[in-house]
Amino acid sequence: MATASPVSGSASTGDYRRRLGTFSLLMVGLSSIIGSGWLFGAWKAAKVAGPAAILAWVLGAGIMILIGLSYMELGSTFPKSGGMVRYAQYSHGSMVGFMGGWSNWVAIVSVIPIEAEASIQYMSSWKWHWAKGLYDGKELHPLGLALAGVLVVVYFLLNYWTVRLYAMANNFIMIVKFTVPALTIIGLIASGFHGGNFSHHGGFAPYGWAAVLSAIATSGVVFAYNGFQSPINLAGEARNPGRSVPLALIGALVVAALVYVGLQTAFVGAVPGHLLGHGWSGIDFNSPFADLAIAWNLNWLAITLYADAFVSPSGTGMTYTASTARMIQGMKENGTFPKIFGRVHPKYGIPQPAMWLNLAVSFVFLFTFRGWGSLADVISVATVISYVTGPVSATVLRRTCPDLPRPAPAPALKIVAPAGFMFASLLLFWSKWPLTGEVIGIMALGLPIYVYYGWRARFAGWAPHLRAGIWLVVYLAWMAMLSALGSAKFGGHGVLPYGVDMAVVAVTSLAFYFWGVRSGWAGPSREVAGEASVGEEPDLAPVG
Repeated sequence: MATASPVSGSASTGDYRRRLGTFSLLMVGLSSIIGSGWLFGAWKAAKVAGPAAILAWVLGAGIMILIGLSYMELGSTFPKSGGMVRYAQYSHGSMVGFMGGWSNWVAIVSVIPIEAEASIQYMSSWKWHWAKGLYDGKELHPLGLALAGVLVVVYFLLNYWTVRLYAMANNFIMIVKFTVPALTIIGLIASGFHGGNFSHHGGFAPYGWAAVLSAIATSGVVFAYNGFQSPINLAGEARNPGRSVPLALIGALVVAALVYVGLQTAFVGAVPGHLLGHGWSGIDFNSPFADLAIAWNLNWLAITLYADAFVSPSGTGMTYTASTARMIQGMKENGTFPKIFGRVHPKYGIPQPAMWLNLAVSFVFLFTFRGWGSLADVISVATVISYVTGPVSATVLRRTCPDLPRPAPAPALKIVAPAGFMFASLLLFWSKWPLTGEVIGIMALGLPIYVYYGWRARFAGWAPHLRAGIWLVVYLAWMAMLSALGSAKFGGHGVLPYGVDMAVVAVTSLAFYFWGVRSGWAGPSREVAGEASVGEEPDLAPVG
C-alpha cells in the first residue's frame, strides 16, 4: 500500500490522515508530560529526596533529552503511527521488536487509568462527606473506581471518531494546563514561601544523593517526562514530520522541565513547618497542591486546582488513548499482534479495534492498581525498560540503511546513543529492588504471545530473530541480578557497595549496548526500513 514519501509532507500515509501541524504535535507532547505528574510528582519526589528533589527534575530532563535524541532521529526517519513499537523490529527483527514494543505498550496503556485515578483522588479532598469516601489514602473505594471508569470512557469517546476532535480539545486543554501551574507557583511563593525549608529539617539533601537518583526513577519524574513519546507515536499523522517531530519532542521536554522545577521549588517552600516534624518522608497529602493552598488560605487557588485536577489528567488521558491505539496498530504491522486490531476505519482514519482493546486493558489496570502512587511506580520502570532499544536501533539503522533520508539526525550519535543506553540502564537500577525484578517479570508475561505466533508458523525461520535478540534477554536478566546485589540505598542486598554498584551498571551497560549494535540484522532491516520510509506496510511475521 504505497503512498507519497512522508518526508515530502504528503497529506496522508496508509489509512491515516496527516492533519497535525507542529504546534498541535508540540501540544500533544506537553499534554502528555503535564498531566497528573504535576499534581502529585512534586509531593512524591519531596518525600523521597527532600528539597534536593529539584535536582531530580533537572537531571531527569537531561537524561530524557539524551534518550529522546535517538528517538527524534527514528521518528523523523520513519514517521509511522505507533513508531515507538516499530524501530527495534526494523533493526533486529521480531524478537527484540516484540519485547521492546510489549514493554512500551504496557507502560503507556497503563497511563490512561492512572490519569483518571488522579482526578478522582483530588476529589477526595473536597469538603463534602461523599467525596471523602472516594479515597482512603492508599486506594480508591468502589465509588471512586466507578467515577474513574467514567473518565476512561470519556477519553475513549473523544478519540473514537477523529484525531482532529482530539487535537482541538487538547489545544484548549493546554491553555489551562499552563495557566494553572503558573498560578500555583506564583500563589504559593507569594503567600507561604519559607526559604528555611531548603536548609532546615535535615538539610537540602536529607536522605543523601542516592535518594535524588531514586526520585528520578520512581517518584514521578520519569513518569511525567515519558510523554515525549506521544509526538513520535503520532508522527504518521503529522503534516511535516521532519520538522515537527524534533521541535515537538525537544520543545516539550524543555518547557515541561521549567514548569516542574518551578512547581517543585514552590512546593518545598510552601510546606508548613509543623508538618515536617518527622521529616520530608512523613508528609502525606491526598491532594498535595490543593491541600497546601488551603493551608495558606488560598481558597481561590484550591478551587482552581480541584477543577484542573480534571482538566490536566484528562488531557494526558486523551493523548495516551490516541497514541496507544497507534502502538497496537504498529505491533500488528510488526506481525506480533492479531490483525483485527490493526484495522483503520476508512472514513475516520482511526484504529478503532485497537482502541477497544486498550479500553479493556485500562479497566484491568484501574481495578488492579487503585492508587496513583502504586501504578506510577510500575509505569516508570516499564517505561525505562522500553527505552533501551531506541539508542541501539538508531545506531544499527545508520549502518544498515545509510542512504535513507534523515530529516532530523541525532547530533553525535556515536556518543549520544551509548550514553542514552547507559543512563537508561542506570534509571532501571535506581528504580530499586525488588520493583525492578517485579516489572521485568511483568514484561516476560508477553512472551507467550510471541511464542504463539511462532507456533502458528511452525517456528520456521526463527533462528536469525533469536540470535538478534539474545543480547536483550541476557541484559534484562543481568540488570535484575545487579539490582538484587546492589547496595541497600537502592534496595539491594549489599553485595556490591554503594558507588561500585552504579559503576558496574554503567560499564556493563556499554558492553550490552555494543553487543546489541553488533546483533543488528543487516539484510532484513534494510528491506523493512526501506519499505517503512516510503509508507509501505511491511509484512513482518516473526518467523521471516
